[in-house]
Amino acid sequence: MFVVGIDPGLTRCGFGLVVSDLTASESFEARVAGVLETDPHDPVENRLTDLHRDLVELFADLKPDAVVVEKVFFQRNARTAIPVAQASGIAIALAGIRGIPVVQYTSQEVKLAVTGFGNADKAQVQAMVAQRCGLAEVPKPPDAADALALAMCHLMNLRTSSRMKVVSQ
Repeated sequence: MFVVGIDPGLTRCGFGLVVSDLTASESFEARVAGVLETDPHDPVENRLTDLHRDLVELFADLKPDAVVVEKVFFQRNARTAIPVAQASGIAIALAGIRGIPVVQYTSQEVKLAVTGFGNADKAQVQAMVAQRCGLAEVPKPPDAADALALAMCHLMNLRTSSRMKVVSQ
């Protein structure tokens, strides 16, 4: 299964493709990860257009079976929440247009799935992504590592669901 994680942001939007066989071992293969960037000095409509174009190309190139977007959740800074929500909306809408299922997880759900600790810090998440994907180095930048972690979280949840179905049958 091919799963693309999206760590939404208007200035930096992380993405990562993780491949895994849901019936096999707990292994994950990180195929590609990176960041889509827009110029913070450009008008917001140009930045959203640039992000839209880049995500269209990304989904066309990677052909994911599912897209996982970090659920927007902010307690303090609404100024950063708005651009994140705008980027998130573009990713969700484009996946929907292509008929790709979309799932959202909070950062705490991702941390719990990937590290076993819902309050893990960024370094712990990055280290576990590298370890579980068999990478020689921690994925950089952090937005790319977070996107890979999102995809891994979804694959872990799918595995758990499929195992539960087998046990209940």
